[in-house]
Amino acid sequence: MRQENRRLATLGTGLRLEIRQQRLGLRGPLPCPKGTAARPVQRISLGLPATGAGVAAALEQLQRVRQAVEQGTFSWEPWRRRPPAAAAPAPAVVQAVAEAVAPPEAGELLPALAGFEAAFFADPRRRRRPAGSRSTWSGAYRPYLRRLAAVAATSGIPPAAVDLALLERVLESYPLASRSRQQCGIALGALARHLQLPLPADWGERSGGYGLHVARFRGLPSDARILELAAAIPNPRWRLAYGLMATYGLRNHEVFFCDLSALASGGDRVLRVLPTSKTGEHQVWPFQPDWVERFGLEGLGEGGAELPRVCTDLRRTTLQQVGRRVAEQFRRYGLPITPYDLRHAWAVRTIHIGLPDTVAARMMGHSVAIHTRTYHHWITRRDQQQAVDTALARLRAS
Repeated sequence: MRQENRRLATLGTGLRLEIRQQRLGLRGPLPCPKGTAARPVQRISLGLPATGAGVAAALEQLQRVRQAVEQGTFSWEPWRRRPPAAAAPAPAVVQAVAEAVAPPEAGELLPALAGFEAAFFADPRRRRRPAGSRSTWSGAYRPYLRRLAAVAATSGIPPAAVDLALLERVLESYPLASRSRQQCGIALGALARHLQLPLPADWGERSGGYGLHVARFRGLPSDARILELAAAIPNPRWRLAYGLMATYGLRNHEVFFCDLSALASGGDRVLRVLPTSKTGEHQVWPFQPDWVERFGLEGLGEGGAELPRVCTDLRRTTLQQVGRRVAEQFRRYGLPITPYDLRHAWAVRTIHIGLPDTVAARMMGHSVAIHTRTYHHWITRRDQQQAVDTALARLRAS
């Protein structure tokens, strides 16, 4: 790459290739996004792997950017990471969305994947929750499609040759019984359906195997441990955020996207997770209920207490970035658990007290299938215990 940059310098081109976090990008004087005449040194992330094939593709992108700058047609709009704001009337909707999101998202991937990304955001169900869709794409699809693009590039696979063999190779690059392998299977399965590639009958079994009892084998924190760790958080605002997650099983970002008015004196203490969250609006009950007072959560409903000041303007941030702030804060305080440990502990608590799985899944904002798969170990234990108790009761009555 140094040789290529030296060659660019001799040609009088101000743009250079650079590597950041093992991904290629461009750096150099570019038009100011604010529309002024200045051309400060700025970066464009290409997302291409730092390989020979990646460098070749990056040079092509560089030439297109340079040409657009010289012709006065360069625009930052295609390089901003956000989903299309609105859909065009069918049948032009897919094309309109593809034009809006293809660079740099599709540019980071194989050209054959541009249509998949466009169709993802064009889905009417996705358009109803654009913030959640953007978070889902960036967290649950893009990393695995990037892996697919990298595998294809290093293997010399032609851009149009996305086939079953390539999908299987990418899936097998993740450890067995891992969450990343399961999520990869979901993402590639959706891609296969879009490309009308038939998947093998055992695809779900090969990509599955993830369960909370495997991923969190070391054990979830007990209720006593959860209360003990709360005292180690020096910032009262972050203690409230911690308490909300522990009491209501909220996702990281959901803490900041809730209607907390029910926590006020006389309220029913049922939180309403707002429609702008990842899985849309749903209601959550507290388990344990006395933790509302224990953590001082009623002050959030009465205005006497506040959560941490985190940007929640989804025009300037994403749900994933909001959630990342929470995880970073846990690490900063040296907590030996993750935010999702609190969520999982809440779910297991509802299983032990006998709350129906359909009700708990609804409160957690996911499907019954995901709930059953994730908490299979505890659900199975509960059901077996109930069967044993029933059998023993019949035995005693006989």
